[in-house]
Amino acid sequence: MIKKSDFNFKLDEARIAKYPLERRDESKLLVYKDAVFSHHVFKNIGKTLGSDTLIVRNNAKVIPARLYFKRATGALIEVLLLEPIQPSNYERAFAATSSCQWKCIIGNSKKWKVDELIALVGNDELVQAKLVSRQDRVVELSWQNGKAFTDLLDEIGELPLPPYLNRDTEVADTQTYQTVFARNSGSVAAPTAGLHFTSEVLSLLEGKGIATAEVTLHVGAGTFLPVKADNVVDHDMHREYFEVSKDALLYLMAKDKRVAVGTTSLRVLESLYWIGRQLSQGDSNLLVHKLEPYEVDTSLSYVESLQHIVRYMEIEGLSTLQGATEILILPHYTPRSIDALITNFHLPESTLLMLIASVVGDEWKEIYAEAIRNDYRFLSYGDCSLLFVS
Repeated sequence: MIKKSDFNFKLDEARIAKYPLERRDESKLLVYKDAVFSHHVFKNIGKTLGSDTLIVRNNAKVIPARLYFKRATGALIEVLLLEPIQPSNYERAFAATSSCQWKCIIGNSKKWKVDELIALVGNDELVQAKLVSRQDRVVELSWQNGKAFTDLLDEIGELPLPPYLNRDTEVADTQTYQTVFARNSGSVAAPTAGLHFTSEVLSLLEGKGIATAEVTLHVGAGTFLPVKADNVVDHDMHREYFEVSKDALLYLMAKDKRVAVGTTSLRVLESLYWIGRQLSQGDSNLLVHKLEPYEVDTSLSYVESLQHIVRYMEIEGLSTLQGATEILILPHYTPRSIDALITNFHLPESTLLMLIASVVGDEWKEIYAEAIRNDYRFLSYGDCSLLFVS
């Protein structure tokens, strides 16, 4: 049994960074390697990494996914887009020019009748929404101006900030809550470890010979769901969708020292291992279930597992692998894909903190105590750490 309470610590509200620094690469960087702490500024992260390192980052782009509608009675309905249902492909959904259906989080849903059309707040004629399924939380959006849905969202949507910031979205967040390498739209939360990077930092890393590979994981709102079960294994883990190019896979296979930028990148890298294992057994479902890593045995190396994926892609004529993962990375899980993880400081009793424990073991407690002693800022707009696998 893995107890939720074992991952509790005192986090004062004052330690939560409500706003980013003026210069994102001026954030503090705590490095933990071989049981030794050192403190740096993020813009100097290249000095802590060898030139043979491969940095793996998530290029997901946060969409203005929060929309507000109203019924004829005046009741306000809030809709947060989670994932496309029809078309089910992100690219095709964003290219739609008249309608699309999304799975959503719906605020005040009890007042919204199935098949009832409601209008966008502030512009009754522009967009209408219909509740298709209350149980599955599917909403259909329709519009008649012929615009691509991605362009329409930019006009009508609001960028969703994490709930723990306890403030409204501001204009500046549309820039500061995106990584400088964001390009694949679909996330409702930023891969926040990537927020520390600037073009200057990337240039310095490139100048040192440090290579970069990109993956995409469309971060869902489930990443913010609190763990309610006393036994963490019983937590209802959310499903997220990812994409990895064949070129990126070949790069991963060629480099021994990999550093994941953020928990989202690590989820992709570890999920790829289990996808490769599935393919080695003739299973092409391309979905990693929550407890799959704890239920099957495998002797494959990480590179061997990726080789199975590359062969599958060559047979199927794919340049990009699209998969999904529900993987729950717990403290007794052994990461196969990385030597180190770049990550922010997370909430008590969260699945993200438990993932950190898989990288550094029980030392997470001393790492977080060290961060608190040295006035590190926590969560999405906070400071950063570089944790080497213990």
